[in-house]
Amino acid sequence: MIQTRALTKDFVVNRKTTVHAVRGISLDIAPGELVAVLGPNGAGKTTTLRMLTTLIAPTSGTATVAGHDVTTAAAEVRRRIGYVGQGNGAGHIHRAGDELRTQGRIYGLDRRAAARRTDELLEALDLTEQRDRKVSDLSGGQRRRLDVAIGLVHAPRLLFLDEPSTGLDPQNRANLWQHILRMREEHRMTIVLTTHYLDEADTMAERVVVVDHGEVIADDTARALKAKLAGDRLILTGDLPLLAKAAAALPSARDLTETADTVEVRVSDGPAALPELIASVPGAVRTAEIQRPTLDDVFLSLTGRNLREHA
Repeated sequence: MIQTRALTKDFVVNRKTTVHAVRGISLDIAPGELVAVLGPNGAGKTTTLRMLTTLIAPTSGTATVAGHDVTTAAAEVRRRIGYVGQGNGAGHIHRAGDELRTQGRIYGLDRRAAARRTDELLEALDLTEQRDRKVSDLSGGQRRRLDVAIGLVHAPRLLFLDEPSTGLDPQNRANLWQHILRMREEHRMTIVLTTHYLDEADTMAERVVVVDHGEVIADDTARALKAKLAGDRLILTGDLPLLAKAAAALPSARDLTETADTVEVRVSDGPAALPELIASVPGAVRTAEIQRPTLDDVFLSLTGRNLREHA
């Protein structure tokens, strides 16, 4: 569904300054995949999405989306994708329902189908009561949900979501994802997502691509990345000198730290390592806790920076 090779994008600020926003990204995304792209602000995520959706041209490299080249067949790409960008996409002086019906007509739906599709999306995204309100009168969260509805109106086979749930409360986030995932199942839709909500990437995505400084620095399932790059953290209290020695001896032990009250160590498989450690020093453990890794731990392991704080 998506293939890029050595894709780059440079922005010339002035005669002496060029910003290398994307530095040779190569990706292969198969039909039906849900891929999350993570990285701090300025990492190149949005620039990459804008190239894949034909909004800006690459500086070099190649990209095909839904079987068409993004530079030589941009119109064919646009017919086959949905795109929800970071900014508001609806006309501020238009009514919410009119915007959706117009978008449906633009994508080839007849009047009845466009009206039916509008009703479905307004209900799914909790916008039914805002049908006749001007977009400029909607709250920030309501505008965001309307943007998502516009991206879904033609039930595209490939949907780009650039931080789609920003500004939504937890209930509306859950409702939004329920609708997106249902459409994905019904239409075998491919989804490419950028988000700063790491729980979305962790629970929704089948693959996680980590981007930093315009380059892909990791690409795998969330589970594999957490196991390989972060691991579980054991937090122990008791006979600290004995615990520190035993923790250091674990086969996968790393990042051992000692405080006045605890010994902490990172291991590949906490549930397997903890019984081994307890058995090696009988009676030394008073309390033990296993903290499972997060994608933020993965980013910290890869870059030395905290993704949440940097975002």
